[in-house]
Amino acid sequence: MSTNAAAVARARTGGPEEDGPKVFEHVMGWVLVVVVAMLVTQLGLL
Repeated sequence: MSTNAAAVARARTGGPEEDGPKVFEHVMGWVLVVVVAMLVTQLGLL
């Protein structure tokens, strides 16, 4: 194993893959925003 390959292997932290489904992440982000907005309005915090 070369030095560069060892550095790349060490740099990975187990986060999301770079080539993952971007559309799915975008939609799930907006779903989270809507759920938080519904919670805020139901609790009367707005």
